[in-house]
Amino acid sequence: MKSTEHTPARPGMGFLYIVVITAALFFSGCGQISAIRERVSGNSNTAAPGGAPAVQERPVFAVNTTTAAQGRIRDYLALSGDIIAGSTVDAYSDVAGKITKVFVSIGSRISRGDPIAEVDPSRPGMNYVPGIAAAPVSGTIVSLPAQVGMTIAQSMPLARIAAGNTASGNGLEIRLYVAERFISRMALRLPCEITLDAYPGEVFQGRIAELSPVVDPTSRTMEVKVGVTNTGNRLKAGMFAKVRIITETKNNIVKIPSVALLQRFGENYVFIVETDPADPAFVIARKRIVVPGISIDGALEIQQGLNPDDEVIIRGQTLLEDGARVNVIDRAAPLSAGN
Repeated sequence: MKSTEHTPARPGMGFLYIVVITAALFFSGCGQISAIRERVSGNSNTAAPGGAPAVQERPVFAVNTTTAAQGRIRDYLALSGDIIAGSTVDAYSDVAGKITKVFVSIGSRISRGDPIAEVDPSRPGMNYVPGIAAAPVSGTIVSLPAQVGMTIAQSMPLARIAAGNTASGNGLEIRLYVAERFISRMALRLPCEITLDAYPGEVFQGRIAELSPVVDPTSRTMEVKVGVTNTGNRLKAGMFAKVRIITETKNNIVKIPSVALLQRFGENYVFIVETDPADPAFVIARKRIVVPGISIDGALEIQQGLNPDDEVIIRGQTLLEDGARVNVIDRAAPLSAGN
């Protein structure tokens, strides 16, 4: 019986098989990667119909705009204070005695010489003719200590009169206190706009009538008194008033909403909307360097760089570049001519 002989495997054959298989996989992967690259490259260079290369479309930005307005802008200082009697004078009796009659009441408008109270100087066993205490000036009664039955001395005031021409309402003032840093903006006769909670929606007019010559060292404020026109005698001493002191007025200036202004790298600029010269079917944003002036209540004065009726972008302008295409979503009404 023959024994079966096994041929021994050659050394290194297993390793050779592994190398061959790895190489096949490597070249197969390279081929797939190359094919993918070709497909990607082919997609990016897809030709338009007719063989012409495709044109990449420019992005279009959505914006809101408004029109630059021409008109007035006013700088002001907003303060508040109490209405007080502008100039007060006390009325006295020439004689001491008992008050037997009072002819006026608080709020009464009187003229110089009008009777205020009757005072009887009689004493037990001595009868005298009652004396009449008269108003020393024309004005309005703002305080009336005198009451029937009171015994008074000659040094006791019977009434306090707010002096002034009450028919035109010049007997009232508003006392204000201005911070030291704003003193340089104050001047006599500056116009003032006055509003009160008692008369919502109404604006009363006044002017600065008096400036204190000193500054309070404790509060660092200066006292200012504003004379107020009180037509119809509707304003009363003691009322609380809000006052706008108009410190500067500019007429016929170009103004836009403050939000339109951009400030970068030391430049002040805005974007306006113009027709695209390359394609009139589109509009583009144009950068305009401007010189801003005063800004009040959201309105900004433009001293240079804009013309009235220029269409200014007020929203969506932060990412724009000069010449970018835009789509105007909304056009806001321009600022009013007055302010």
